[in-house]
Amino acid sequence: MPRRLLSAAATGALLLGLAACGDETDGPVTTPPPSIDVAGPSDSGGDTEPSDGGGEATTEPTAEAPDIPPPDPADFAGMDEHTPEGAEQAFRYYIAVLYWGYQTGSPAELEALQGPSCSECNELLDEIKAIQDTGNYWVDVSISDKGSITSESDNYDIEVGYIYIVSEHTEQPVESGETTTVPADAWTARGGMYWIDDSWRVGGIDIAETDHEI
Repeated sequence: MPRRLLSAAATGALLLGLAACGDETDGPVTTPPPSIDVAGPSDSGGDTEPSDGGGEATTEPTAEAPDIPPPDPADFAGMDEHTPEGAEQAFRYYIAVLYWGYQTGSPAELEALQGPSCSECNELLDEIKAIQDTGNYWVDVSISDKGSITSESDNYDIEVGYIYIVSEHTEQPVESGETTTVPADAWTARGGMYWIDDSWRVGGIDIAETDHEI
């Protein structure tokens, strides 16, 4: 997971310094969702084809994508409302879909939630596409909500700060392909949100580890 910001000790510091990354409009409200379970079973991956005796390297088939249902928008009540709480819920939903994408290698659902010129969002999409290409899916990921706030913005319709904990899980970094166990960790996400075509879209995002108590 990319680390884009300095670690934050409190939500009050979350909403400073987001750079503009798109168009502008105006602003948003909802009940926080419970812990988000975006985990699911992982496929064991394909077997290596036997050598034909010619001495050439064989190709490892890409593992089949795990059949994990995406996060349910119904669990983020009000995310379609043009209110501050609606923006919070829409951003929480984006984060849930992001971690689901790391487990399934499916970028389309996440791409539908971003604005047209969010370069940071495109970096996250590229990470998921790399997982799709290699079959190095994350396994057994869940998110525990630790709170969020909204703030007025000069660059977006509204900005959202969100602290959450990612459970212990396994990853296979694309660079090494080796399975590693990643301990539970707290993260801060900051999102610049636009109201576009009757829905909230992410126009800019920063994600970093935070020192929130687990």
